[in-house]
Formats: sequence, C-alpha cells, structure tokens
Amino acid sequence: QVHLVESGGGLVQAGGSLRLSCAASARIDAMGWYRQTPGNQRQLIAHITTGGGTNYEDSVEGRFTISRDSARKTVYLQMNNLKPEDTGVYFCATREWRGSFYSTGAWGKGTQVTVST
Repeated sequence: QVHLVESGGGLVQAGGSLRLSCAASARIDAMGWYRQTPGNQRQLIAHITTGGGTNYEDSVEGRFTISRDSARKTVYLQMNNLKPEDTGVYFCATREWRGSFYSTGAWGKGTQVTVST
C-alpha cells in the first residue's frame, strides 16, 4: 500500500497562509485533502482527479488550492486567508474511482494547522 506523509502545518495568524504537502511513496492519480476539527469527523475539503480537475468544499472555495507535481508523487494544498475555523488536523488520502464514485484508500497521519485570532 502507498505510504503518505503530510507536512507544512503549523501556527499562523488569521489572514495568513500555509502550504501543506503530501508526499507519496508511489505515483498517485487522484488525491483528497481532509480536515478534522475537534469533535467532528474528517471532511473532504479539496480533491484533485486523475485528469487534474479540482473540487472544493464551500468553506474553502476561493481560498485553498490543491495541486500536484509532474511526477504525481506530491500533492499540495495552498491555504490563503486562513480563518480560525480552519484550525484542525489535515490529512491527505488517495482517492480511487470505482466507476460511479470515489473511495478513499491510504491515509497519511495528518498535520496540525492552528489559526489564531
């Protein structure tokens, strides 16, 4: 199974930016970034498809950008204009097309993002 490692989290003031990275041990075609806030389940916030299409959860649309390198072994999440409600643990996970839906495969261990007021 592919191994994923997130990095780039940290403490930032509201309005600031962070860039998260997800390094994969093998080529990845589709990937998602998830956010887990205290007391809540992990939520898909950004997704990049095999063809390079992207989708975002409403609360991050226009502020976050998902991208990947040409080798398809690193996926990034550029987060701008961060808000305190963006605080949480961010995970990357592989996404696998099942014909009519995506399923989630391997998970990374997550990276903490804390946005202060």
